[in-house]
Amino acid sequence: MAKKQTTKKRKNNKKWKPRPLNKKVLVWIWGLCLAIIFGIVLFFAGIELGVFGKMPTFDELENPKSMLASEVYSADGELLGKYYLENRSNVHYSELSPYLVDALIATEDVRFYQHSGIDIRSLMRAIYGMATGNSKGGASTLSQQLVKNLFPRGELNKIQLILRKCQEWVLAVKLEHYYTKEEIIAMYLNTIDFGSHAYGIKSSAWTFFKKTPAELNQEESALLIAILNAPSWYSPVRNPDRALQRRNLVIDQMEKYTYINKVVSDSLKLIPLDMSNYSIQDQNTGIAPYFREYLRQELKKWCDNNVKPDGTNYNLYKDGLKIYTTLDARMQRYAEAAVAEHLGKDLQPTFFRHWKGIDNAPFTDLNKSQVNDLYERVKKNTDRYRMMVTEEATQQQIDSAFNTPIPMKIFSWENPMIDTILSPMDSLKYYLWFLRAGLLAIEPHTGYVKAYVGGPDYRYFKYDHVKYGTRQVGSTFKPFVYTLAIQEKGYTPCTRIPKIQPSLELPDGTFWTPKNSNNDKKGEMVTLKWALANSDNWISAHLMKEMSPQSVINLAQKMGVTSELDPVPSIALGTSDITLYEMVSAFNTYPNQGIYIEPLFITRIEDKYGNVLEHFTSERHEAMSEETAYTMLRTMQGVVESGTSIRLRYKYQLLNPIAGKTGTTQNHSDGWFMGMTPYLTAGIWTGGEFRSIHFRTITYGQGANMALPIWALFMQKVYADSTINMPKDDFPLPSSGFNVNFDCEKETHDNQVIIEDF
Repeated sequence: MAKKQTTKKRKNNKKWKPRPLNKKVLVWIWGLCLAIIFGIVLFFAGIELGVFGKMPTFDELENPKSMLASEVYSADGELLGKYYLENRSNVHYSELSPYLVDALIATEDVRFYQHSGIDIRSLMRAIYGMATGNSKGGASTLSQQLVKNLFPRGELNKIQLILRKCQEWVLAVKLEHYYTKEEIIAMYLNTIDFGSHAYGIKSSAWTFFKKTPAELNQEESALLIAILNAPSWYSPVRNPDRALQRRNLVIDQMEKYTYINKVVSDSLKLIPLDMSNYSIQDQNTGIAPYFREYLRQELKKWCDNNVKPDGTNYNLYKDGLKIYTTLDARMQRYAEAAVAEHLGKDLQPTFFRHWKGIDNAPFTDLNKSQVNDLYERVKKNTDRYRMMVTEEATQQQIDSAFNTPIPMKIFSWENPMIDTILSPMDSLKYYLWFLRAGLLAIEPHTGYVKAYVGGPDYRYFKYDHVKYGTRQVGSTFKPFVYTLAIQEKGYTPCTRIPKIQPSLELPDGTFWTPKNSNNDKKGEMVTLKWALANSDNWISAHLMKEMSPQSVINLAQKMGVTSELDPVPSIALGTSDITLYEMVSAFNTYPNQGIYIEPLFITRIEDKYGNVLEHFTSERHEAMSEETAYTMLRTMQGVVESGTSIRLRYKYQLLNPIAGKTGTTQNHSDGWFMGMTPYLTAGIWTGGEFRSIHFRTITYGQGANMALPIWALFMQKVYADSTINMPKDDFPLPSSGFNVNFDCEKETHDNQVIIEDF
């Protein structure tokens, strides 16, 4: 029985034995497989050769083109600002926080270190998900995402999209071949858009947290990686709840893939979002905005005159230039703080109280019709007006637009951004009430510009009162006259001149008779030192009579004044319009031993690779003798010790050697102060937007009250900063023998000028 069953089984086994395949079928199957493989190879070879569309070259992969912001650095290494179309600056992998890398890998490509540009496992998972309708994520690797960032897709149909995806696979593999994993991570983070006008990790870290990428902690790193998935949707400023939820999801991913443990994960998720340091970077924000705007215009000229190796001009907004300036970020902050402190806490409140209840305020010199004409002029100078004229709006439409209240933010010293509703015309009138100021500080022996403040607040007051604002300089011009008298006439600080009102004949036969602000020592013999300390107009006019207006102009030009000056006697009292930039650079000649040195803003420019494109130096020439310069410094020290600038001593307790000169123009429209130490020359101008806007009395309107306090506050802060270590030394004696007496109380009266026909 058992044998029969065995036989039956064998028969059954023989029945189910598979038949061998026909050789022709086998050849056909293998041929089909080889053809498919060959077709795929041929297809990707065609992609590589550009048959299906242009592929990036090796050079383009080695040097992927992206718009890089040009960066402006201070002399002490601080990033002052950028010029850009896209706010992007590159960093190296070594400059990235390890937390940032962990968060990126855990969230975007956990198998990043195991694949070579294409993750087969993720690709199969994505295909299966598409086939079953149960997708569990995409298959794009970091390398593929980087390709999309470097070479954007644009608008494509389905077929083009499939072809483009294949092209991206090829490029991703090539990237993996040409670059290390670390370089790919850095490139990816440099190219991504984080929103808030921040492109790349360096810009975004600064925009959101005021940190470098290396300084980011775990929760900050997680938030930035969360943002890049959809910058607007997950914006921590606009949508904080969404951003927090997404950040915590990134933290969960870091825990899942063991970059952190559960205890750390739970503690990180309890930390609230901190956007206290969030600030969009643009030309209106950051320190030294007036300085950066002036540089922008000069750098555009530089780019127009300099070409890259490929023969095209440099582009300030795309080529990632590094501009190294002379500015000291610490001094700049103190300068801005000094302007804000004096204007915001003292001068502007005084100005408001001074004009309260006064008709036609603050235009005491103008009638109602003249004021309306001024308002009309201001209106026509606005971008809104010019745009409406360009669009051919009628006068009625323009007037309606300017007189219709709209929501806006306005400036005040108490709160720089007040939300309110005003008509554009009323806002223009409102801003005319605010006093303006400019400050420029230069290092004497190098000409380096160390601080530059062009106005109260760049967001609301764009006009630069350092480089472009020409105003009457008043008594700050008198040192030019005294310098020429000492240099050419051999006068000394103790030379005595009778204080008698002069009359100077003009070319047309008329006479100019200057007035004086005080009658102290009228008719007495006074020294030049006393006359300059007390800013006496009669003595300045006498000195002008002894020389000539043109000779004084020639000296001023040697010292750096480039504005057009009228050769008239009244120039001795500062009736000419000159910029603060010119005045400070001219006064800087005194502590620089009589050598004029052109102010320097930039020391060098580098390309994005760190290659130096140009070094910058200053023009310099002798404007006066070393002895004359020292004599004038000692004479102007008298202004501080016993003259119009004495409050530097008793109020601000600045007891170190200081030479200075105040200036007040007609109707107190402009207040000036020029102050010099052996290591820093700084000048201040203060006034209204128009000369008709000013205090009604010289008590408030004089340079000693309007401008000098800003200089004092600035220098107090500079001296208090131990990191700056500003010396308080005296001015050095001339190198040659020097024998001039400055103690005029002991001077005999033999050294006096006899005046005839005065």
